Amino acid sequence: MAVAGMFTLVSCGPSAEEQAAAEKARQDSIANAEAQMQAAQEEANKQAAEATAAAAATDSAAPAAATTPENTQTSGDNAQH
Repeated sequence: MAVAGMFTLVSCGPSAEEQAAAEKARQDSIANAEAQMQAAQEEANKQAAEATAAAAATDSAAPAAATTPENTQTSGDNAQH
């Protein structure tokens, strides 16, 4: 009886093919998750680069506006006008 019970328990488990398929599915799932994470990181890097470029463009335009004659005081005489 004990030997028959052991064979019954062993035969109830997944086969080697089923185990391999489950492992492949797990590996595929991990690969998909990593690909999604990498795509999200690349998108975040792209958005950060665009924001940096926009900020640089804004910063380079700001000094030109700040140095117009209306905004510039070179001496105390200009302040009295």
